Amino acid sequence: MKKISCLLVCASIFACAAPLTACNGGEIEDISSYEIYAAYDENGHALTASCAFSYYNDTENEITALKFNLYGNAFRENAQYSAVSENYAAKAYYNGVNYGGMEITSVENCASWEVGGEDENILTVTLTESIYPEERAEITINYTLALAEVNHRTGVTENAVNLGNFYPILCTYGKQGFAECPYYSCGDPFLSDCANYTVTLDMPAGYTCAAGGELTGETTAGGRRKCTYSGKNMRDFAAVLSDKFSVITREVAGVQVNYYYYDDDSPQTSVNVAAESVSYFSSAFGAYVYPVLSVVQTGFCYGGMEYPALVMISDECDSDTKIYTTVHEIAHQWWYAMVGSDQIENAWQDEGLAEYSALMFFENFPEYAFTRTGLVSTATKAYRAYFSVYNQIFGNVNTAMTRPLSTFTGEYEYTNIAYNKGLIMFDMLRTSIGDDNFCDALKRYYAEFLYKRAEPADLINCFAGSGTDVQGFFESFLEGKIII
Repeated sequence: MKKISCLLVCASIFACAAPLTACNGGEIEDISSYEIYAAYDENGHALTASCAFSYYNDTENEITALKFNLYGNAFRENAQYSAVSENYAAKAYYNGVNYGGMEITSVENCASWEVGGEDENILTVTLTESIYPEERAEITINYTLALAEVNHRTGVTENAVNLGNFYPILCTYGKQGFAECPYYSCGDPFLSDCANYTVTLDMPAGYTCAAGGELTGETTAGGRRKCTYSGKNMRDFAAVLSDKFSVITREVAGVQVNYYYYDDDSPQTSVNVAAESVSYFSSAFGAYVYPVLSVVQTGFCYGGMEYPALVMISDECDSDTKIYTTVHEIAHQWWYAMVGSDQIENAWQDEGLAEYSALMFFENFPEYAFTRTGLVSTATKAYRAYFSVYNQIFGNVNTAMTRPLSTFTGEYEYTNIAYNKGLIMFDMLRTSIGDDNFCDALKRYYAEFLYKRAEPADLINCFAGSGTDVQGFFESFLEGKIII
């Protein structure tokens, strides 16, 4: 996610501890799958949906129950972890504060189920029988999702309907079992493993759907439009609906890049920068693996938000900010979607790398007027200002980068640690080991951890062998020892 002012480009998360898990890109049948049907009621601002979930046990353990994150419940009244921070509430709630929420109505083919967790954010489904390694279990979850009027990941905006995190999603499995994840308002509080998706969205006939998947079927009847999408080896699935969308398309390297918009004076520029990003990152890091990428203008209180094969771009961004945010969010297709990491404990691993990848893009596309020197200078000045302010307020600034989202005081601190310090760190590393070694390491990182979740040590090891003490280098930044 890009948290920036839409008036000023400023080099402005999640995860529950879990070991490296593969999505088994070569055997896509040997992963879990979601088959979702969701009907949108524009008058009631709600989804009525069912999710047929096929669980594939890729652990080494007997599984007796499954746990799912219910991210939609973070938008309900009196949520312990509100999806919207106080700092962004006025910007997000354009009609005043209102609420949504996810209600599980039934779960089929199970022994029992209950909603609980720290913040009514976990659905626990007890299976009818134990599932052993390499076995499957099939359940169906029926639910309704009430959508708040809010410019956020999940909600009805002034011009569109954002459907991020709109279904129960399986918690990742680690040493402590299924990891339950609170919805922190600071950062991106999501972690998931790859799965296969088939999603049908049922909407009023006048609506257009932008989705993070390949359109495989479409029908219109009775004033309703049904669009079916498929996606393989995806960590998540998201969509945006609107009755105001125009769309423009470019194809690059076999990828269909779609730009959906309703208020853009230069849509050709927007789709071009998206296509150029896909082309550049594919060459610099490794091929983009999905057949479609949807770039979507929508209401959003931050600059943008990434999902596999779909990125949201705030409709409040000016032209320069829109370009920068688009590149940053598309970089997340590599560092979040295709190569996963622990966003709650190590937000720098995807945000810092996405931020620096954007720098690399602009370095190679000078026509967009962002320079390496300028971006590093902006990040450094912002970080030093943050350090000075926090030092005066608190006396002892925590500049460690390896820290959970729960320890950040707010977006200002998070932005400077995950984004700005991350960009500074990767630029110093590149200067130390040289361009060739730096680029080769990122290609190696992509190739080795495609469809997997990588630990910080995995990324660091990809930079080893350059002749520089990269372990000591990373340690100085991640533990907050270095002075910038």
